[in-house]
Amino acid sequence: MPQVLTTNALILCPHGGKGTTIASDPKWQISGGFVAVEGDTGVLACPYGPMPCAGYQLQSMGLNATQMDGRKVILVTDFNQSVTRLPLTIMETHNVIDDSTPAPLPAGEPVPPLSPAMTDLTKPLVTCVPAALAFNSTTALPPNLTAAFTLSSAFPLKWTLTLINETEKTSAALTDGLPPALNVQPFGGVWNLPTQTITVNMTLAFLASLAPGLHRFFMTGVSQRGLTGFAKMTLTVL
Repeated sequence: MPQVLTTNALILCPHGGKGTTIASDPKWQISGGFVAVEGDTGVLACPYGPMPCAGYQLQSMGLNATQMDGRKVILVTDFNQSVTRLPLTIMETHNVIDDSTPAPLPAGEPVPPLSPAMTDLTKPLVTCVPAALAFNSTTALPPNLTAAFTLSSAFPLKWTLTLINETEKTSAALTDGLPPALNVQPFGGVWNLPTQTITVNMTLAFLASLAPGLHRFFMTGVSQRGLTGFAKMTLTVL
């Protein structure tokens, strides 16, 4: 059963930075922490100097019907990302859960049992081969590079691909690729097979457009429950 998210939750970015959620509607408390609702923001004390995860804005996946002043209450299992599009790890210690359904139940109706997908608490497994690549901008070699991300989950939902450019301190969404220089197959973020491989092909035009330095590709797999797993591939441009 999913726990209700409060401002006491331990929220971490992939670099280990701790988050502090700011309750915009501080009315309902659980163990001293205010319940978070959709749209609440937070700041991250991210130690990653080249491109820190500065903060986040909480979004609901719509898996529960509970609201506060017309805004959806956030669950620990709702998939959320930093402003740099990287997945957040969220943990709570209280025992208040939300066993409601996406649509409100009629008065007096018992709560139906959750589906297997909603009781699944296994995070997706995401791997990348190779985990590191290199491109020489002086010799323009190699002229083409490919990385393959493999995602596994019994109840898959979607995936996202993000590029963190340390040199330019930018974050870019690559889920649909970057036509025509970066080819992602299949593209679009749909994940409907228990095991799926996403291939990222970097052409010379794409590689030559990158400044020297480190460029990190983050692949995030999301289950129907909202749990995440991720892997990264580091491209070094010399």
